[in-house]
Amino acid sequence: MRAVVLQQPGQPTRVEELELEGPRAGEALVRVTASGVCHSDLHVRDADWERPGPIVLGHEGAGVVEALGAGTDLAVGQPVVLSWYYPCLTCERCREGRQWLCTDSGALSHRLPDGTSRLSRPDGQEVLSYLAIGTMAERTVVPSTAAIPMPDGVPPPVAALIGCCVSTGVGAVTKTAELPSGASVAVFGLGGVGMSVVMGAVLAGAGRIVAIDRTAEKLELAGSLGATDVVLASEHAATVAAVRRAAGGGLDFAFEAIGLPATIEQSIEVLRPGGTAVLVGLTRFGARASFEAFPFVDGSLRVLGSNYGFAVAAVDFPRYAELYLAGRLPIDRLVERTIGLDDVEAAFDVMRRGEGLRRVIVN
Repeated sequence: MRAVVLQQPGQPTRVEELELEGPRAGEALVRVTASGVCHSDLHVRDADWERPGPIVLGHEGAGVVEALGAGTDLAVGQPVVLSWYYPCLTCERCREGRQWLCTDSGALSHRLPDGTSRLSRPDGQEVLSYLAIGTMAERTVVPSTAAIPMPDGVPPPVAALIGCCVSTGVGAVTKTAELPSGASVAVFGLGGVGMSVVMGAVLAGAGRIVAIDRTAEKLELAGSLGATDVVLASEHAATVAAVRRAAGGGLDFAFEAIGLPATIEQSIEVLRPGGTAVLVGLTRFGARASFEAFPFVDGSLRVLGSNYGFAVAAVDFPRYAELYLAGRLPIDRLVERTIGLDDVEAAFDVMRRGEGLRRVIVN
């Protein structure tokens, strides 16, 4: 099978022919139908996050089950979305229902639960699978707990985005923040996650949604998705002032969906007393942000971290799919273009420039 392989961070990826072993107990072989190109993949590609190599990139994927190991509840032929943080289901956090905090998942080692990989080069060298699902490939073997069945009628590119950016953005609003109806919201950064935050705020009944980005085209799309106000970002103080003007003095919630210290700081500065900043974007390793302490305490402000939109994949993925099918979550509008495996480096170039939305590999 063909897959996008990163030999080591900082080097260009290349498409290689790899050997894929069949699934063992508790695993599923999935034919990948769609894989989003996410900023997290770019972080790995550009060495912002150190990861071992060689490794197949991709963690935002959907596909169809082709074969199963023993002890799974899936069925051959079933369409699935892949979760990039497979839960162990037995640790304390999983038993509490907080699978996004699972302490015994092997996902961060990029290996299956038995500590191995099913991928290798023709010479026998082991190849890892990013977050144990490696979706930038024609096929992948994953833990069965990472493969979440989808209802009929969900297009593969839409299903793929549910696996990462949609769950991260919509969940940050509806699960992490538990946004009350009528609340005012700012959204910093309008990539796939930020646009999903906008859609989540609409879904939750936000009273005002201020969208902020450096790209006019993204602001236009955010407006069509339900943002009530848009701000073209400029220098720090001017952007904060423009957002506060648009909000009539400050906001109840601000969602940072880029992962930059400057926009993290802005998200705190635009809050009204009692407001909450929700940090959704992931920074480079080692990045730090700061805030002025007196107004933070005096205003009784809060900062929340939101990993994966607090996703419990088996529950939330089908729910987001049903909202899409009901016309309440227009996920398809996040797909800017469909591409092939050979187009990934060009997609990374576009992402570095801050242009466009999700480019989705379709097999």
